[in-house]
Amino acid sequence: MKQLRVGVLFGLFAVAGVLSWAGARLWDSLGTLPRVPVAAPIVLALIAVVLAATALSLRARLKAQRERRPGAKGVDPLLAARAVVFGQASALVASLVAGVYGGTGLFLLLDGLELEARKSQAIYAGASVLAGVGVVVAAFFLERVCKLPDDEDPASAARA
Repeated sequence: MKQLRVGVLFGLFAVAGVLSWAGARLWDSLGTLPRVPVAAPIVLALIAVVLAATALSLRARLKAQRERRPGAKGVDPLLAARAVVFGQASALVASLVAGVYGGTGLFLLLDGLELEARKSQAIYAGASVLAGVGVVVAAFFLERVCKLPDDEDPASAARA
């Protein structure tokens, strides 16, 4: 399984942000801009919490298993792989969603925040971007926890 790459996630964020900003400009010129849902940052934050809790749980179980504590519950490799795949998929989707809300929020900030409704929409969009970043950070943490140790380098093993 390949690791997440920051460049790919940032690229998704940037492309989605630019397209969202352009779409928001066009949509606003034709009528009213769709609202940023209040649930967007909440759902992203919940996903980040689930990923972080999974990572912490797996880390504790792996540590207990390494230390050979009596009664330590082992980690099923398939469970760890599924958790990493869930984290990677969540990070990809979160970077896209954060880009969309980031572009919309940028449009709202540049267009002016005279109206109270636009101000609250910009706040929801900013909170969604922050929650999306939280999902990406939690996914990287989960991936790091579940990473297998690298195989020994054959050259260094021959020297020993």
